[in-house]
Amino acid sequence: MLRLMFVGDSMTVGSAGDITWRYRMWQHLRGTVGGPFRFVGSRTALYDRATDAATSHDYGAPDFPASARRHFAGWGEGWYHMAPAIGAEVARHRPDVLLVSLGLIDLGFYTLPGQTAQNVRATLLAARAANPSVHAVLLPVVPNIRAGFDAQFAEQCAELNALTAEAVAELDTPDSPLLLTDPPADWDPRLDTYDGTHPNASGEHRIAGTFADAVHRAWGIGGPYRHPRDSS
Repeated sequence: MLRLMFVGDSMTVGSAGDITWRYRMWQHLRGTVGGPFRFVGSRTALYDRATDAATSHDYGAPDFPASARRHFAGWGEGWYHMAPAIGAEVARHRPDVLLVSLGLIDLGFYTLPGQTAQNVRATLLAARAANPSVHAVLLPVVPNIRAGFDAQFAEQCAELNALTAEAVAELDTPDSPLLLTDPPADWDPRLDTYDGTHPNASGEHRIAGTFADAVHRAWGIGGPYRHPRDSS
């Protein structure tokens, strides 16, 4: 059985009432993978602003089964937090593929690009130490609305993406392949988020589609992502 783990920050975990791009990915794989698959991880909840913690199970998609809600994402968590935690998580849940969306929160609150890139490497190496054949797909930092008016922050996002590309190229191996995706096509925080950062329905489809197309092209998992705009 194919085992996939979402590793991410607030854009991946979602908050109470969200549908999440994890659900969009589940919908896609359910219709395209020619065999059983499972989402794994020690967490299932959404972030709840009322409690300021991941305590909600109020998903916006009622058909998203509890068995498919597993993940390893956290509101306010970045590479800084995952580097010391990912090894134990991978050892426990044995994912075949990591779907990773991290970095924006690091630059916003914790570390500059150079230190963040060190945490990228530490996270990938720790995951590989726990599972020598683990595959990983990394989404580049998708700039939020702040990058539109803060030139220094926009430069930091671009620098981290370049450093991440270097790390992926250096650490990629045949037994444990690493892949850095393209950014979601035509991403616009004014149209693809509900607050300048967190994805709305359009953004959820764009992120899920980017991951889905990447794993399909690289490893034959699933099929091309069918965006709602393609169904007419």
